[in-house]
Amino acid sequence: MCTSLRFQHIREVLPMINVRPRRPISLERKTQRIGWMFIIPALALVVLTHFYPMFETLLLSLQSGKANNLKWAGMRNYVRLFKDATFLAALENTLFYLVVQIPVMLSLALILAVLVNDRKLKGRGIYRTLIFLPAVTSLASCSIIFLRLFANDGYINTLLLNTGVISEYIDFLANKWSARAIIILVMTWRWTGTNMIYFLSGLQNIDDSLYEAAAIDGATGVQAFTRITMPLLKPTLLLTTITSTTGTMKLFDEVYNITGGGPANGTITLSNYLYQLCFGGVPQYGYASAIAYIIFLIAALLAFIQMKVGDKE
Repeated sequence: MCTSLRFQHIREVLPMINVRPRRPISLERKTQRIGWMFIIPALALVVLTHFYPMFETLLLSLQSGKANNLKWAGMRNYVRLFKDATFLAALENTLFYLVVQIPVMLSLALILAVLVNDRKLKGRGIYRTLIFLPAVTSLASCSIIFLRLFANDGYINTLLLNTGVISEYIDFLANKWSARAIIILVMTWRWTGTNMIYFLSGLQNIDDSLYEAAAIDGATGVQAFTRITMPLLKPTLLLTTITSTTGTMKLFDEVYNITGGGPANGTITLSNYLYQLCFGGVPQYGYASAIAYIIFLIAALLAFIQMKVGDKE
């Protein structure tokens, strides 16, 4: 009896309670939540493997000493950089590669992309594969190839001697300028194919009707290239310039394997010098970290300038 009275009382009281129903979650909000569920693990991994080491490197660059005997030094490492002859030589060489090699490589990649994009070209798939092939070749193999080409008893010297062009062999790697030229040649040979693929992708996204309309209006091939192809390839050109710039700022393998930074630091880069400081003897982690941050700042500044100049929209 008491139980039935209690349930009856509850039924009478419930309608008097103002219970607000839950608002249904919109589809957009559900999609956002699911999206964040996918993004957060990747974001955490990026923070753990990229941003945290960058922060630790920054703290390390403000310390000086050898091996693990480090002490707080403030900006002393950064001041030391501009009094270090080896660092200044490495900076000069890196900027030289940047200014000379990137325009040559991107111009060649663009020309090759235009040529192999021609539908009238027979066997263009084979040409594309051959041009791209060096990009998948290991850096060790590239180094061996070019060392054999330009060694004192290598193929280039042998050819020049046999044809009577020279009377004695040329030590290409003993001269700063010829050694630099070899490094630029290796980089161009290896990375032109990659940039050609980028340009080829951009060219294939341009509507053929634009070229047909230009031809009807009497435009020449050069006019069509400068007024249609180049403006529409602007995003691709910007991408290749930025990636090539950051890659050149981190240039290491080609120099390390072919010249070792010589002769007399004539080809050494910032990454080579950083490696020497860390693994070439008693490690100087603080000073090497300062060089790493200089590389990062220069690459970021150049990318920012390129974005501002190349993409005003």
